[in-house]
Amino acid sequence: MKLYQLHAKQTLPISQKEAWEFLSNPNNLKVITPKHMAFNVLSGADRPMYAGQIISYNVSPFPFYSTKWVTEITHVKEGEYFVDEQRFGPYALWHHKHFLKPIEGGVEMEDIIDYKLPFGILGQLVHTSIVKKQLEFIFYYREQQLLQLFGKYGNGTQELHFNSI
Repeated sequence: MKLYQLHAKQTLPISQKEAWEFLSNPNNLKVITPKHMAFNVLSGADRPMYAGQIISYNVSPFPFYSTKWVTEITHVKEGEYFVDEQRFGPYALWHHKHFLKPIEGGVEMEDIIDYKLPFGILGQLVHTSIVKKQLEFIFYYREQQLLQLFGKYGNGTQELHFNSI
């Protein structure tokens, strides 16, 4: 079994409260997800985030492939972090931790995603050539969208690292 980890950090020149208000609203995922992925929230985003919340989406991670993605918010500490875990979707495992930390001049957003691909060795073979590149693009797109949304305050930075566990 091959487990992968994506670790991303991005700084934005906004307050922790502003970042939390935006990032903890599942409806805003559509704003920071590449348009070609046709991301759409189906249900579960009708109230503020809470542990146990189930959110359903439609997403098209690759051309000609669309899937339903169901996540559960398993942990929430208001203003500081939340964790979402896939219950049904394109990954064999998806565990995504979102952290917010105030820093001088803004906020640092940190994402740690542990994930496993389905289809055994075939999944491992397509990781580097397809899945990793798609995730890199998604996080690059997210960085650009967040900078556009909050750019009136200045510039931000992003670091992105992948590891195999």
